Amino acid sequence: MRIESRVAAWPGKRRDIARLSRFGKFIRNVIKYRALLVMMIPALVVVIINCYMPMIGVLIAFKNVNYAKGIFGSKWVGLENFRFLFTTDTAWRITINTVSYSLLFIILGLFIVVSTSIALSEVRNKRASKVYQTAMLLPNFLSIVVVSYIVYALLNPDYGFINKNVLEPLGLNPVNWYNESAYWPYILTSVHFWMSTGMSCVIYLAAIAGIDQEMYEAAIVDGATKWQQIRKITLPSLKPIMIILLILSVGNVFRSNFGLFYQVPLNAPALYPATDTIDTYVYRAMISLGDIGMSSAAGLYQSVVGAVLVILSNAVVRRIDKEQSLF
Repeated sequence: MRIESRVAAWPGKRRDIARLSRFGKFIRNVIKYRALLVMMIPALVVVIINCYMPMIGVLIAFKNVNYAKGIFGSKWVGLENFRFLFTTDTAWRITINTVSYSLLFIILGLFIVVSTSIALSEVRNKRASKVYQTAMLLPNFLSIVVVSYIVYALLNPDYGFINKNVLEPLGLNPVNWYNESAYWPYILTSVHFWMSTGMSCVIYLAAIAGIDQEMYEAAIVDGATKWQQIRKITLPSLKPIMIILLILSVGNVFRSNFGLFYQVPLNAPALYPATDTIDTYVYRAMISLGDIGMSSAAGLYQSVVGAVLVILSNAVVRRIDKEQSLF
């Protein structure tokens, strides 16, 4: 009986020994890397103060905020603030617009940015390459308000460049751009890529610069054409960074560039069917109602859905190719 009891207790003892072994290994690693851990403390404190402590503010999404009582003293309303997004008449429209634009920007953007990066990397004249890259980067540093006025100068119904210098000489009738929502998906898409492509190319250009040049030299010796070099060497080398950026982009599917969708169309009501997104709708509602609880609920909803989408997309990539997953 004693032997049987000892044998029965042995698995538990083995688990205890394994725990002690792991704990001892952890302590040894702490002692071994104590200098690095001490160096990490300032950055860790900054992250906690700026990223984790403000997360207490998510309580606003579940409360009817009373400024006199503060966040913790305000009345708890549960999911009441979230109903605003889902019970409004325009909930379906703003959701479809937000997701559609985001998916369009992700899919089309991947093709445009990768193609542009490869094209820039093939420019052998260094001076010309710098000029092209600088010209593409400049729009990214423009204020969205400035961009909105540039677009207005092009699309002004009476004096805009498009109507006066393009349509009129061709004998075509002028278009009242700010009353016709059908044109704005194309306009907003063009403005988005004009502003963002240059900065997005920086990451891919850095990745291309890191590709071993000996592979290209070997391909040239074997008689590979430029297209074959791109298809067999450049694109496979860019695949990991493409997948990582794609996974991170999926997390922003329920978010939109507020400035692009609010400032560029000048918040024209006639354009809402094509330009209204979750962010712009919540902003206008907050301005008119002054309810920060509702806007906080929208932000929390977007963040949670984005996090879930990142985890799911990473899980799909992990199942297909474990080495290409983000985590």
